[in-house]
Amino acid sequence: MIDIVIPNYNGNKYLKQCIDSLYIQTYSNFRVIIIDNASTDSDYKWLDKYENIVFKRLDQNYGFDKAVNEGIKLSNTEYVVLLNNDTVAKKDWLENLINCIKNDEKIFSVCSKMIRYDYKHIIDDAGDEYNVLGWGYKIGDGQPITSYTNTKEIFSSCAGAAIYRRSILNEIGDFDEQFFAYMEDVDISYRAKIHGYKNIYCADAHIYHIGSATSGSKYNSFKVKLAARNNVYVPYKNMPIIQLIINLPFLIVGFLVKYLFFIKKGFGKEYRQGFIEGIQTLDKVNKVKFKFKNIINYIKIEFDLIINAIKYVISKLIHKKYK
Repeated sequence: MIDIVIPNYNGNKYLKQCIDSLYIQTYSNFRVIIIDNASTDSDYKWLDKYENIVFKRLDQNYGFDKAVNEGIKLSNTEYVVLLNNDTVAKKDWLENLINCIKNDEKIFSVCSKMIRYDYKHIIDDAGDEYNVLGWGYKIGDGQPITSYTNTKEIFSSCAGAAIYRRSILNEIGDFDEQFFAYMEDVDISYRAKIHGYKNIYCADAHIYHIGSATSGSKYNSFKVKLAARNNVYVPYKNMPIIQLIINLPFLIVGFLVKYLFFIKKGFGKEYRQGFIEGIQTLDKVNKVKFKFKNIINYIKIEFDLIINAIKYVISKLIHKKYK
């Protein structure tokens, strides 16, 4: 049995096709848990016609992280799947995710090959990376679906369509509700890596993603401000003080470049406000306690952060050259 947790906020127009795609999966031994953040677009009574669905409505919009944590609390299965309401899964999606995570007990999470719903020949997300500049970003975004055909280890699983191992969640903790939304999946994947676990991209688990269905657009005031704040949280929370000091010059450069980018996009004020809020509220962040037994893992992560930054810059330079 697998539990699939779907957080929902005013997603009535997307949710039905998402659920319908689940009920034709090749793996059918599952239950759907929908946690609703006080939506106003429907009473969701239509969900009663489906079997094995648990629907829980919260008294206000607590954000993605609180919603998925509530769903995880209601679940008691060995693995738990998190799924955005604006997705449509291919028939073997769930089966492939399960088979992938069962391959290795050190695997914490496995993410899907997310494909753009409106452009089904284009990748939306093939896993997420994080680098020493403090940037989290999607792998394969905008590339043809003929790319990224091999399953591989990544830095982070996108929680929009991923499976997680409960025993490791119990060890490292649930999603950080201080984040509300955005970058929480990078944070939890980072914590897993600190403890020596792996995050995997499953090339055979295909799912279509509409994208920004809840926030409304790729860039908007709410999203930019919140993401800017959470981008401050991630390194502060997960890096020991010494590592944070070493990486501080790179992080400052990364934040500055992002600020200039959002000025150009017309959201400079929102990014600045989110960044300042992040600095001012660091006391609310539950920092990961350093343990010497994890020192090798920290070294491996630092190497990944540096390599990811180099690869990212090179890819952008190549793209600019041939654009």
